[in-house]
Amino acid sequence: MSTHAVATNNAAGFQSARRVNRALTASVERRVLQWMAERAPGWVTSDRLTLLGLGAQIGAGVCYALARLNRYWLLGAIVCLALNWLGDSMDGTLARVRQQQRPRYGFYVDHMVDIFGSAELMCGLGCSGLLHWQTAMAMLVAFLLLASESYLATSTLGCFELSQGFFGPTEIRILLIVGNVALLRSPYATLFGHSVLLFDLGGTVAAASMIAMAIVVGIRHTSELYRQEPLP
Repeated sequence: MSTHAVATNNAAGFQSARRVNRALTASVERRVLQWMAERAPGWVTSDRLTLLGLGAQIGAGVCYALARLNRYWLLGAIVCLALNWLGDSMDGTLARVRQQQRPRYGFYVDHMVDIFGSAELMCGLGCSGLLHWQTAMAMLVAFLLLASESYLATSTLGCFELSQGFFGPTEIRILLIVGNVALLRSPYATLFGHSVLLFDLGGTVAAASMIAMAIVVGIRHTSELYRQEPLP
């Protein structure tokens, strides 16, 4: 059998997972992305948007690292986070609007980009001096745990959950931007009368929340799969 025939058979057997997004901004974001995709010039392609999203996420990590020298680099991180939203959120919408979907390619590339981009972003945060390395690595591990659960659930249950509860990638970017603005005033927060790094506090809460969500959702999906495939 030729390589082309194998690829054709694999593509025919692949079924795109149902996408679920219950995030706070999902409804508005969907309409905005649809409006932009319908008016995007021809030279704007899904692949270029994906590269924009990755480059912007790497840029945000670099800006965080440079913020150790000058806190105003946080403004650059804000711009990069906005560009990351544009590239990461619009590439799939543009493909659907133009009827150019490549389900296997898009799923694989998008999530590999997310993994590498998130690792670079957390490394940049770890170099920033705005939080401790331990917090940055805890956030990265927690993200990878939650992402892995999502990818496994997509494969086994045919449902790709873009958000957990009311929080999705866009809400996380918004929180980072708000945190950056707060850091321009002071990198510290007060907790029970003690001064702590603001991003250490936020990062610890974020890591603990992601790990808790991975455990809860993992138990729920395990139960669902057990019911679907009972022992004889």
